[in-house]
Amino acid sequence: MSSRREILDLLRENARYTTEDIARLTDYSESEVAEIIDEFEDAGIIRGYQAVVDWNAVESDEERVRATVELNVTLDRETSYDDISDRIAKFPEVTSLRLVSGDYDFDLEVEGDSMREVSHFISDKIAPIPEITQTVTHYIMESYKEQGMEFDDHDDDDRLSVSP
Repeated sequence: MSSRREILDLLRENARYTTEDIARLTDYSESEVAEIIDEFEDAGIIRGYQAVVDWNAVESDEERVRATVELNVTLDRETSYDDISDRIAKFPEVTSLRLVSGDYDFDLEVEGDSMREVSHFISDKIAPIPEITQTVTHYIMESYKEQGMEFDDHDDDDRLSVSP
């Protein structure tokens, strides 16, 4: 018998699968699939459904800038990581926020209409938070894979091979 986890895996693969599609790919009936998905949504396991967009392929005059920002913080007795994350996550520019191990504490992803907008957001809204001791911003120049989806429409290598 299929596991309930398999339904989650299938939805992550393609959120547009219908309950009929998922039932066909698992050992569940269509009504069981619908019930399980409802349970996942009610429990907050499934938080939403999103399209994976290759912004470089969108023909538009509007620039969309994304950046990953490393944040270092210093905690005191009254402030926890959750307190800091609650403050940061409220900003609409923040698309992702993770507590990580390693050389820095938080991995923050932000979006804006220009590099200037992203820079001002970091310097005016994030850096002034008292517990944040350092920010390092990395602008995303090109995306090759997002949320498990590979963007394979990059220019092929058209160089001629040379053989002896």
